[in-house]
Amino acid sequence: MQAIIPADVLSPTTPTVPAGHIISARHLGKVYGSGKLKVEALRNVSFDVEAGEFVAIVGPSGSGKSTLFYILGGLTSATTGSLLIQGKDFSRLSDSQRTSLRRSQIGFVFQRFNLLPTISAQANIELAHEIADTSKPFDHALLDHLCGLLKIQGRLNHRPNELSGGEQQRVAIARALITRPAILLADEPTGNLDTHNADTVLSMLHSSSRELNQTVLMITHNPEAAQIADRILHMRDGQITSIEEGSRRIGRIG
Repeated sequence: MQAIIPADVLSPTTPTVPAGHIISARHLGKVYGSGKLKVEALRNVSFDVEAGEFVAIVGPSGSGKSTLFYILGGLTSATTGSLLIQGKDFSRLSDSQRTSLRRSQIGFVFQRFNLLPTISAQANIELAHEIADTSKPFDHALLDHLCGLLKIQGRLNHRPNELSGGEQQRVAIARALITRPAILLADEPTGNLDTHNADTVLSMLHSSSRELNQTVLMITHNPEAAQIADRILHMRDGQITSIEEGSRRIGRIG
């Protein structure tokens, strides 16, 4: 499989998605500021992601991985290049169209959980369905399946402050998956967890990806955590510098 297409063989004016790919990035660049204050956070980043693939993006602070995360999620726009999600070019969408696509097709899991503290775990999950503004009724069967998969069945009536950090993160994963998004973006999902809970959450992300055929992109600074992925993209100085296969692809994680 072609993991990264060399930038010099891609035309930034050719917005096509190779067969089987759900994400296609071409020559992405992001510039903050101007003149002496100009900072290139991303430089000429090109890659594709297959539907159902688990990809980890690894790099130190300042490598550009968080900027790439926000561009992939439609939370900010690239300065140059194109990003196609399921064949739709984010750069050509209006703000309302981008918001609609993000709500219906992309789920987010953040390092700090971002659960509302005054409502129960179940209410937090249900709220994601309401925000998605979907015409489909709430899928209680999917909720039951996710709670079984994530092992939070007995914790749904508890508020976030009554849950452990690992439980809160699993609730956040359920919240992200309840709308059946095509893509799950996870930003340092184990960053605030101890080793035991981090391993549990990584295992749950792996399981949800496999069982729900979920396309997952996980941002992390931890090379060991990244090994759960199919592929690992290494970033430095705003560029993808190398790629390797993770444990999931070569069968070390069951």
